Amino acid sequence: MADFLARWRAGLSKTSKTTFGRIAGFLGATEIDQDTWENLEALLVQADMGLETAGSVVDSLRSVVRARGLTRSGELMEALREELRARLDTPPALRWAQAPSVILVVGVNGSGKTTTLAKLTQRFRAEGKSVLLGAADTFRAAAVDQLQVWGDRLGVDVITGAPESDPGAVAFNAVQAGTARKVDLVLVDTAGRLHTRFNLMEELKKVERVVGRALPGAPHAVWLVLDATTGQNALGQARAFRDAVGVTGIILAKLDTSARGGMAFAIQRELGLPILFAGLGEKPEDLQVFDPDAFVEGILSSN
Repeated sequence: MADFLARWRAGLSKTSKTTFGRIAGFLGATEIDQDTWENLEALLVQADMGLETAGSVVDSLRSVVRARGLTRSGELMEALREELRARLDTPPALRWAQAPSVILVVGVNGSGKTTTLAKLTQRFRAEGKSVLLGAADTFRAAAVDQLQVWGDRLGVDVITGAPESDPGAVAFNAVQAGTARKVDLVLVDTAGRLHTRFNLMEELKKVERVVGRALPGAPHAVWLVLDATTGQNALGQARAFRDAVGVTGIILAKLDTSARGGMAFAIQRELGLPILFAGLGEKPEDLQVFDPDAFVEGILSSN
């Protein structure tokens, strides 16, 4: 358990030191007053929690202070810890009722999508699952090459297509190959795309439809990889992808390089999507199943 929490503290150290850790600087022995609330809300906003979510947290804490009769600002820390934890859902257990189960992995350019997919593959392989990869990012040769390198390294077959070929066709072939080979999971890497580009999002919808034709009921999950360093910008991305392809879960990549971990609370409040995994470092084992308790402990650890 100590090693587990240490990994989360290390992965969230930038968020803790830069924003949440500063909360202890003014939550001392002074009385709770208007300055306390204004300073607290400002720091929560700086942590990229967003104006609405930060305001909601402060409003809830005001109610707690009245209900419990708290008077000293130092007493707010435990109430804050409880409030933050209450705002994060424990992710649902991953259960795959069908073989193969198909997972579409989506995200914008540079989000860490392909690397995250490789880490997922290693995790599933370690759990005893057989995996097949589909390289449907056909417009970026480097993405196909990168996935092939990972496939070779992990001992997993990768279904590819010709450069600039139809990504839907590659996804279709990957699902058919996974069905024929009776693998447990087919992970399809889609092209990174700007969520503001209508034609690219329409193409992603097509990939989703084609996968469903290859295997009724597929995709069984659509996971969106978000770059945690983009903060509130990731929220707009998540909305666009959710509306386009029915995202079922979020993966927060690059949390270890971000001071904007507060975005997790905004995602839960405004989108209602479960955060499934968190990227706490570069190693495959640093992709951790999202743990709300460890997350809150990590961002407040310096306190």
